Amino acid sequence: MTTIALYNLKGGVGKTASCVNLAYLAAADGYNTLIWDTDQQGSASYYYKVKAKQYQYAEAIYAKNAAVKDHILPTTFEHIHILPAVNNSTAVHDVNLLLSNSKNPIKNILKQVSGTYEFVFIDCPPGFSQLTQHIIDAVDYVLMPVIPTTLSVRSYHIVKVYMKENKLDAQKLTCFFTMVDSRKSLHQNVMKELHKDKRFFNTYIPYLSDVEKMGVYRAPIMEYANSSYAATCYRQLWAEIKEGLL
Repeated sequence: MTTIALYNLKGGVGKTASCVNLAYLAAADGYNTLIWDTDQQGSASYYYKVKAKQYQYAEAIYAKNAAVKDHILPTTFEHIHILPAVNNSTAVHDVNLLLSNSKNPIKNILKQVSGTYEFVFIDCPPGFSQLTQHIIDAVDYVLMPVIPTTLSVRSYHIVKVYMKENKLDAQKLTCFFTMVDSRKSLHQNVMKELHKDKRFFNTYIPYLSDVEKMGVYRAPIMEYANSSYAATCYRQLWAEIKEGLL
């Protein structure tokens, strides 16, 4: 089982859209795929039209001997299931993590589903928290979407420092550019400079309305704009991820 966390310190960088689309492509390849929506906004759950059975279950999934599979729900797509978000703050997750008897409960949860799924994509909340620290420690790869602008690049460097200071394996950090406007010289220059950092994939996701319409259709982009340039870019990114990480 391969576990990939979609994470960025900043919000609004296309993290959830990428999580939803990459998971869809993994399932389209025939892999049993789980999305774990840990962002309190619940956008990944919203896109897949899935809602948690309980208002709160953070305490349930982090508890010792918890049956995590009881909270996993099907989607309308073959090979894709979701552990949906609930209306909990990140602080609630952090409290339950601290109250658990495990050094890293996230690892225990992933271990429970390792025989069922070949891929797990975790949509992480932005910012730094006990939850995100445990997720970064537990997963195989941290996939970070980065907008090629000054503040987003600054966030990227802050995350690298954070991982080093918290003794998290920096080798698992990989990145790709998102919301790219190739007409802007700033975007082109930033991408050229950061591509020297071998963490970045070559494929980037353009800033196009087809991606924004995911919220309208509540579906991965391949379901309503399969021939679009944005969908093509996601397919190319997924192919590059498989070649580079697997």
